[in-house]
Formats: sequence, C-alpha cells, structure tokens
Amino acid sequence: MNLHTSISGYADPALHAQGLYIGGRWEAGGGIKVLDPSTGATLAEVPNASIEDAMHAVDAAEAAAAGWRATPPRQRSEILRRWFQLMSEHAEDLARLISLENGKALPDARGEMAYAAEFFRWYAEEATRIPGEFRHTPSGSHNILVDHEPIGICVLITPWNFPAAMATRKIGPALAAGCTVILKPASETPLTAYAMARLGEEAGVPAGVVNVLTTQNPGPVTAAMLADPRVRKLSFTGSTGVGRILLAEAAKSVVNCSMELGGNAPFVVFDDANLDAALDGAMVAKMRNAGEACTAANRFYVQAGIHDAFVQGLTARMAALKIGAGTDAETQCGPMITQKAVQKIDQLVSDAVARGARATTGGAPLEGSGFFYPPTVLENVPTDAALAHEEIFGPVAPVYRFETEEEAIRLANVTEYGLAAYIYSGDLKRALRVGKGIEAGMLGINRGLMSDPAAPFGGVKQSGLGREGGVTGILEFMEAKYYAVEF
Repeated sequence: MNLHTSISGYADPALHAQGLYIGGRWEAGGGIKVLDPSTGATLAEVPNASIEDAMHAVDAAEAAAAGWRATPPRQRSEILRRWFQLMSEHAEDLARLISLENGKALPDARGEMAYAAEFFRWYAEEATRIPGEFRHTPSGSHNILVDHEPIGICVLITPWNFPAAMATRKIGPALAAGCTVILKPASETPLTAYAMARLGEEAGVPAGVVNVLTTQNPGPVTAAMLADPRVRKLSFTGSTGVGRILLAEAAKSVVNCSMELGGNAPFVVFDDANLDAALDGAMVAKMRNAGEACTAANRFYVQAGIHDAFVQGLTARMAALKIGAGTDAETQCGPMITQKAVQKIDQLVSDAVARGARATTGGAPLEGSGFFYPPTVLENVPTDAALAHEEIFGPVAPVYRFETEEEAIRLANVTEYGLAAYIYSGDLKRALRVGKGIEAGMLGINRGLMSDPAAPFGGVKQSGLGREGGVTGILEFMEAKYYAVEF
C-alpha cells in the first residue's frame, strides 16, 4: 500500500507507508480494504496480519526493549518532541487522511490532529519527570525507596473513531516510560496509524520500539500476543463487550490492563442554566465526530422550566448542519463509519418512535451513496426505549424532561456506564453537588468538551479501568518497585 498513490492529493510524500511496520521494516501485503465512508469506494488495501506476523512483532519489540529501556529519559523526550513537531508540520495532510478514511468533517479532523500531537509533546515533558519516592517507615527505624520501571512490551488496540488521538494517547506515555509497543489500529481506519509510524521513523524512533499491524482476525491475533509471557501490558479503547473478552484473555497470563470502554453520557440542563451556553455545549458534546465518540452526550435531561425552549433551540441548530463528505470544506456532519452503523442508529430511533417519541428533525437514513444519517432530535422519549440505555454512537439527541435535582441524578445513573457526564447550571454549588452524585469518571461543568492531554481520561463501572493522559497516564505503563533500604 502506498499512501501517496492511494490518496493522491491528500497525503504528501513524507507520509509514504507500505504494509505492516515490524522491527523498523515495511512488509507489503493486502487483504483489508479501506473504504471512504462518504462514498463507499475503496481507498486502499492494507495487509491482513496473521498470528505469525503478530509473533514477529513481539520478537521485534523484545529485541528493542533493553536498548529503549536504557535510553536516557531526555533522549526519549527529544524523540517524542520531534514526533510532535513532525505531526504538527503535516497536520493538514493527516487531517485530510482522517477525513477520507473515517468520514469526519475536516474541522473535527483538524481538531483531532492538534489533540493527538499534543500527547507526544505532553509525554515528551513527562518522560523527564518520572517520579520516585524516599521516606522513612512510621517507626523511624527503616527506609523506604520506591522506583518506577517500564512495565515491558505493550499491546495497544485503538478504535476507528479517533485514529490519531487514540494511538498517540497510548504510544506517548508508553514510550516515555521506556516501553516498546505493538499497535493494532482498527481495520476501518489504519492509514492514519501507518502514516504516523512513518513520521515516527523520521523522528528517530528506533526499529522495533513501535510496531504497527492490521488484521481482520483480531481475536486470535490478540489472544496469541497476550498469551506470550513477554507481553506485560494491554491498553484497549473500544466497546465494553470486546473489553470484557480481552480482560478474560489477559487474565489467563495475568497481563496488566488499561481499558477505556463504552459510554452513555448524560447531559443535564437545569432551569437556571444559560440557554444559549447550554445549546452551544450540547452541540459540541453531541456532534463532535458526528456523535461517534465515547464521550458523546447520549441522553439529554432538561428541567421542565427550560425543556421546551431547549428542544426548540437544539432542533434549529441540528437541522441547520450541513451534511456531506468529510473532505468537503463546508461539511459540518460527515458520514457514519459503515452502513452497519447507520442501520444500528436507525433501529434505535425507530424503536423510540414506535414507543411514542417524536423526531423534531431528522429521524431516517439519507438515500444515496455513502453512510449518512442526519442530525436528529427526539422528544417525548420513553425511558424504556433501547436508546435510553444503549450507546447511540451517532448524531441523535434524545431529550427527556425532569423536575427535581434528585430525579436528574437518578436518571443519569440508570446505566451500566460511567465514562462522562455534562451539567449546565448557573449555580456552581449545585453543579458540583450534582456532579458528586453522578457516577462518572469525568464531568463537564458548563462545558461541552472535556478531553485534554493534561487531564486523566477514564471511567467507572462498565466504562473501563485505569486512566489515560495527565500526570497519571505514564504510571499505567510502569511498575512500582519497592526497596527496603538499610543505611
């Protein structure tokens, strides 16, 4: 696969990449078609890695492990910093590549590229700040020394919805910690991962430190890697269902796991909220990546006094969004990732309407080529509708009415998920009080966007284990070693 040939006009020569990237070598092959969701046409083919290829990647990661572990933190930092600079220099081409294979609108793709690159800059800085600890025992008669060491070879599995950011959010801290990695990007959006690996080469990442493979048989391939005793870490972003399967596989070899899983975020609006600010935040929280985000607002709970005005305002804004190909400069809502995704969204909406909900805009798939579903607002949604409990992963905003603060908290928590939640109120004390009552790992208070490389990202309940980003993110890739010291 040659990216420049496959997507002529969108990727520059610096982004050339061919085949699997293992041990610093590009291994040609085919077998996985990468589609343009805007048209359904084939963009390129990438290799379909076998279990043997995966074991080759583990071998390469092992061969590079000792050298990378011994590389001074400052040197690791400089390589990550250079990788950040290269991603920034090629940001527009990478953004267009994301729009092509993912379908997201260019403004979203550009935002993702800035966010993705920042993880390399952040962890370039954290590489030189790996913490240690020295203290006395409570009795005062002994000493405690705690060091942090690289955990070892890491398998990183990333989803299709943020093909750049989900990769850098894992690679950055892993490399900063001194680990070598095997990245398995989603087969729907692998081109971005290969392009970034090419830039990593140019940044000076040693052969075998970062390996990238694509496969249509992720279960057997991943299980084989997790069964290898040299692999000590799994970092996964994806659905809760797949996460449970991977946790079971990892348990067989007691592999350390970080899991960023599904979400079903509530968006709570109180009567005392600024309506325009709440609508602005709702559009960001709902429509980032056309709703195909684990942090997307899925359930809008609006207090009775402001409910009708909120529905009216949200309907007007959603109806005004321009739908089109992700690479079209005027597009505000691109296609869904696959036709299967469109069908799932349609089933959820149809079920809600059959139970009494009303679509104030949208509500049915668009005809023609590509995988499009229009921005949709539903009111009078019954709580027994499937979309009240399942992750929608699309541009659909179901709105529910509530009366009291206690009711809002109860409704927000009626889900197995606990990743993100949003609260809009003119009373900060109330917002913080309600936020404390909501079971979620992240809260947006009068904000529709919460992700930041400097903040810990992760959820509770069935939304995952561990945290990515922030000062804690690097510790997910390290083991604490305690020395009982006498001197």
